[in-house]
Amino acid sequence: MCDYSLEMYASRPARENEKYVTTRFPTGSIGLATAQDPRTAVCVMCDTPLALDKISPQIQAQLGIGESEKAVFAQIKYGGYRDGVRFDNGNEISLQQLGPGIEVSVGPLLERAEPFRTGENVEMEQNQREAVSVRESAFGALTAAASAAFRFV
Repeated sequence: MCDYSLEMYASRPARENEKYVTTRFPTGSIGLATAQDPRTAVCVMCDTPLALDKISPQIQAQLGIGESEKAVFAQIKYGGYRDGVRFDNGNEISLQQLGPGIEVSVGPLLERAEPFRTGENVEMEQNQREAVSVRESAFGALTAAASAAFRFV
């Protein structure tokens, strides 16, 4: 996801294991870019795992985190901005508040990551399989009954 404030810039999707830096674009908005191409915004999907380095002491104290932390990319409302990160301790911060100069590494992208399955998800999938099985059984019974009815006509 790229903030609306970055739509006027060239952009591209994040790549697994690539390194980025929080960058202040000419409009003043902060987004992710590579050091080699600081004019192209890098878009990251929500819930993508990240590793952040060189977090400022002020942000560390504010959020109860260290200089290097694991987080996930998240949609966070902060004024007109929405790109942010959620740390393992549950604290969230907008990229605008995080500031420029933070090094960010992208972990496994969601397209390749294993789906997160809760007990509720598993139960729902099981109920869906059972419903399909019941429909298939009912269809089979109707087909057999219709065949038998046509034999007597």
